[in-house]
Amino acid sequence: MERHGIPSTPENYTVWYAYVSEWNLDLRRELDAIIENNESFSPDKNFEIYQKYFGVEAQGAAMQKASAQIQANVDQVMNVIAEASGEAENYGNVLQSQAGGIDENTGSEEMKRFVETMMRETSAMVEQNKVLQNQLEQSSAEIEDLRSDLETVQHEALTDGLTEIANRKKFDLAMQETSIAAKDNGQPLCLFMTDINHFKKFNDTYGHQTGDQVLRLVAAILRKTITGDGLPARYGGEEFGVILPNTQLDDAVAVAEQVRATVAAKRMRKKQSGDDLGNITVSIGVALYRPGEALTEFIKRADDGLYYAKNAGRNQVVPETKLSKAAE
Repeated sequence: MERHGIPSTPENYTVWYAYVSEWNLDLRRELDAIIENNESFSPDKNFEIYQKYFGVEAQGAAMQKASAQIQANVDQVMNVIAEASGEAENYGNVLQSQAGGIDENTGSEEMKRFVETMMRETSAMVEQNKVLQNQLEQSSAEIEDLRSDLETVQHEALTDGLTEIANRKKFDLAMQETSIAAKDNGQPLCLFMTDINHFKKFNDTYGHQTGDQVLRLVAAILRKTITGDGLPARYGGEEFGVILPNTQLDDAVAVAEQVRATVAAKRMRKKQSGDDLGNITVSIGVALYRPGEALTEFIKRADDGLYYAKNAGRNQVVPETKLSKAAE
């Protein structure tokens, strides 16, 4: 790690311990390729590798794969047992019909006893197979329940509990994935950061419950406005981030303006009393990804636009192009 200039963080230790111990061959091959190509282990690259092999989605995918394999094995065994039960039942029916055809006067008593014994054993085997099949069906249902629970846990791990949109962890993962895709396929990628104006004052004046109501309102507007592959997320506190893959800057600005106008048009009312609390507004900064740049720089440009909007009077959308013009 020191030779390649990799910081000593728990995440990086996890990656390189797996590399040295050779228990994950895919990870080892990827790191060897990076070293052979003399590529640098940037913070973004380190984060990308960790999330790919050890992040929430990677762990969830592994567990889903394991549960799917178990389910497939159970289904296969159930099919074999069902087929065996059917054949045994058919065999029992044949024995029963043959037993009925044996004439007591002409047939052998010993043969009759033999056939009757075979019928009892066959019937017992059929019943035992049915019990086993029922147990396997119950196990199959339990596996399906576990898979559903796993999906719920994964969803909750990447969802903000208050606003029910993506949380910061999901935002960071999506930024990694969409930036890599944008770099690989040449498609544009935009980001806008939005902040609720005077939120602290509003929170202090009307209380945290009303403040939570404001956060949920803005999140609901984002969720309704952002369509397709776009991802709205709670970035932290009263700040939200919206990732817009395959979107040009002008189009992203138009979406941001729609969000701003929709929020500004809403009047807040206190849930308990119905008191009119007036309007809330947001300020928004919009940036376009530059392939290969650090994601921190990408986010910073959107944040710079956000703070420019606040300093310029709030309740407005500022694209990064306006910042460059202001700097001239």
